[in-house]
Amino acid sequence: MDQRIINLFDEYTHKPLSREEFLKKLAVLTGSTAAALSVLPFLEVNYAHAATIPQQDERLETAYIQYQVGTVTMRGYLAKPKKKGKFPGIVVVHENRGLNPHIEDVTRRMALEGFVALAPDGLSPVGGTPTNADEARELFQKLDAQQTIENFRGAFRFLEKEKDCNEQFGCIGFCWGGAMANNLAVYEPKLKASVPFYGRQPDLSMVKNIKAALCIHYAEMDERVNAGKDAYEKALQEAGIKYEQHVYAGAQHAFHNDTAPTRYNEAAAKLAWQRTIEFFKKNLS
Repeated sequence: MDQRIINLFDEYTHKPLSREEFLKKLAVLTGSTAAALSVLPFLEVNYAHAATIPQQDERLETAYIQYQVGTVTMRGYLAKPKKKGKFPGIVVVHENRGLNPHIEDVTRRMALEGFVALAPDGLSPVGGTPTNADEARELFQKLDAQQTIENFRGAFRFLEKEKDCNEQFGCIGFCWGGAMANNLAVYEPKLKASVPFYGRQPDLSMVKNIKAALCIHYAEMDERVNAGKDAYEKALQEAGIKYEQHVYAGAQHAFHNDTAPTRYNEAAAKLAWQRTIEFFKKNLS
């Protein structure tokens, strides 16, 4: 697909570009309104294909949970191995579409790898994730940035009380969640391993506060996020932070999301997931 179309969709999903304006610009790029509408299904996510792990997988225990952060009631999705034992805790942070079926599936995938995985709904303070993705995007504009970091830090306090969790904590986040994974590395001292997928970098002046090891995944074609990549790496090096960084050739932003047909890159997604699991098992032992 024309890279200009993918870049336009990225602009639509990450900047205040209305759907009407997006469709007008898409029609210009494709040649007509009809052509634009025919392209749209290949750009937008399709949650009908979200469940790679069944919701009732007999190997797992899953539940919707709540936890408090001050006056805020946070909702989340918890998945953990059914077998007996104590496992590291992983906080899974969603994209800028909220806690949806795809992220719940990723949480189950993480649990099958031997972790107690919790995916908070970052939109809990504004009523929770709606089914309409455009409505979800708009709700993110209503969140207080620093309070939202604290809301996700509260997920670790929840995991501390889980009898199956050994209090070795990691975090994985995608897109908006990738930025949150970077910020949690800055603000959560008990975090030992953080994996941001194509996420915006934190305030570079705060990098010195990072205690966690980082496994950073970037997409080669993701100009918006990659604009801060080199400065972040330099700051990590100067602060002596343990990290590894991977750039996936030819991959688009959101290449791990297998419900986004145009941007999903199976080879890159599988390799990044393999590296992520190896990284967690190495740093959360």
